[in-house]
Amino acid sequence: MTQSHTRMTPPADPGFVPDATDLAELDEWFRHYDALAGAGDVAGTAELAMFPLNTVTDDAAGEGSARQLDRAAYLEMMGGVLGGGGDLRMESRRTPYFLTRSLAVVLTEAEFTLDGERQRVRYADVLVRTGGQWRFQTMIQGGWGGQPG
Repeated sequence: MTQSHTRMTPPADPGFVPDATDLAELDEWFRHYDALAGAGDVAGTAELAMFPLNTVTDDAAGEGSARQLDRAAYLEMMGGVLGGGGDLRMESRRTPYFLTRSLAVVLTEAEFTLDGERQRVRYADVLVRTGGQWRFQTMIQGGWGGQPG
């Protein structure tokens, strides 16, 4: 039996390359989402999702998991996250990778400050453009596996 090894290398041809309009539309989408999240408007953020929504995470032991959420489960989960109140500030650096004009993976490095306590996080979102609108379809972030909900 012969084993092969595949190395991760960037593609020679990047495929679809977004133009300034593509980048501006996605940037505006995130500004809108961030404003809703910052205001604790969980229902508003749900309007920007494509359900069923995939969530991918791991727990403190490093055990990975994935699940799908319907709208009601998303509202319950995010209600505990965004609806907690307090003084929340967020600074984000986002790097979009467009697979096509309607599919994007966005990596985010963010720093949250909640009531003076700072936390740095890294996460990814898969967004799908449908009906002329961007929608987030998959949320990927480590450390949520042990959280309630």
